[in-house]
Amino acid sequence: MAMVALVQQAPVILDKEATLEKAVAIIGELAAQGAELIVFPEAFIPGYPAWIWRLRPGGDWGTSETLHKRLYRNSVDVGAGDLQPLFAAARENHVTVVCGLNELDPSNSHATLFNSVVVIGPEGRLLNHHRKLMPTNPERMVWGFGDGSGLNVVETPVGRVGALVCWENYMPLARYALYAQGVEVYIAPTYDSGEGWIGTMQHIAREGRCWVLCCGVAIERADLPADFPELDALYPPEESWINPGDSLIVAPGGSVVAGPLSGEKGYVLYDIDLEQVTTARRALDVTGHYSRPDVFTLEVNKLRQQSLKVTGIDPNQTGGSDR
Repeated sequence: MAMVALVQQAPVILDKEATLEKAVAIIGELAAQGAELIVFPEAFIPGYPAWIWRLRPGGDWGTSETLHKRLYRNSVDVGAGDLQPLFAAARENHVTVVCGLNELDPSNSHATLFNSVVVIGPEGRLLNHHRKLMPTNPERMVWGFGDGSGLNVVETPVGRVGALVCWENYMPLARYALYAQGVEVYIAPTYDSGEGWIGTMQHIAREGRCWVLCCGVAIERADLPADFPELDALYPPEESWINPGDSLIVAPGGSVVAGPLSGEKGYVLYDIDLEQVTTARRALDVTGHYSRPDVFTLEVNKLRQQSLKVTGIDPNQTGGSDR
């Protein structure tokens, strides 16, 4: 048995440093309660850019540009050590941490952001770093496309962990890439919510015969900064909740065992039993005895995308990639 915890709390929106401080405090609080795996929502650092679903394409350019500049300045550069506070918190509390973030990668581009999720082990080491493959609808005005380099399942003290972000979970081949690596604890940080989404989480648990941990974004109007541009126009005072969260835990086979936590801040804690994965896969193992490798194959390109360097590049070459 291992206790897992889903964090349904708002970040300090558009403030990277304050959000990291809040995350460190939460990790300490939940570790003291016995949590061994702690999951934060999609784009938690420094917050999911929910305003993109309210801005008019081409009509709110000034507001969009102002907010994007602030988001850019407060996004995470993993290579520059921005996540050291989380690494230290994981190590000091002996916990595994999964956290969504807005990522800036100067080695790829000096402007493009990515919607990323990291898995940090209890030794304070980065175990996996995944960028959302396909931003959804207006998200493409904020984030670039990820790649397959982070489609990995990693060993942790609470089991074999893999993660897909929000609507990536609707991509059958992305799910299968995790199933094929023996995922036992399938993590879905997300902005989506509601009955349909909960049904999707149950389907994944039935299909993959794994634990599914869905950590939702919970934001109220009061969580937005006081100097948020066009606040009343985008979020009228009478509108309290921007997104309700709906964090939940689903057992292998599809039963909801904790949550959904909806329209409130808090935590979802539950003791998971990995033996239930083995038992559930006795009847259905989609990459084992229930697969047909003689009929179907899946090839995953795990090369990290790299931008071409215009200086000193042979025009006949396509540029290098790191595995």
